[in-house]
Amino acid sequence: MKSIFASVVAIMLWTNVCAAQGPALPDVPSVVLSEESFAIERSVAVETRSPQKVKPIDMKFATLAIISTGTTFADSYTTLFARENWLAGKKGVCNAEVQSAYLYGTHPTVGRAYGVASAKSAASILAAYYLRKHHHKFWSMPLVANSVISLEGVTQNISACN
Repeated sequence: MKSIFASVVAIMLWTNVCAAQGPALPDVPSVVLSEESFAIERSVAVETRSPQKVKPIDMKFATLAIISTGTTFADSYTTLFARENWLAGKKGVCNAEVQSAYLYGTHPTVGRAYGVASAKSAASILAAYYLRKHHHKFWSMPLVANSVISLEGVTQNISACN
């Protein structure tokens, strides 16, 4: 493996050295070297394509944003089941937020639950918009990740707190 790597590096270096030498001057006494003889110009035709103008907000973006926001608010809604169980004094079901207590608090209020949902939705939409605007091919990743995480929270809340 080392010999193959060394061979590839040697070939790459040799091709660069050969390309840098340029055209050879004839070996005759009548050739007078001037400053102009050392300037080598190469014209290379470069095909320039202007990148396609993509609207940052189109139907795909809007659909993913709506799905992401919907799942986030569904997660917050089902998180409130723990508060309802706690206020009702139920035992044997979840009556405190355990999985995301750092976000919602142990016994989340309605305002805090929906405030967290709003912040999560806004952050994922803004991140996706920024990536889409700058032509990143994984622009949808913040929206998809937010949806997946929120759906996991919804299923956890429904199975444990209902």
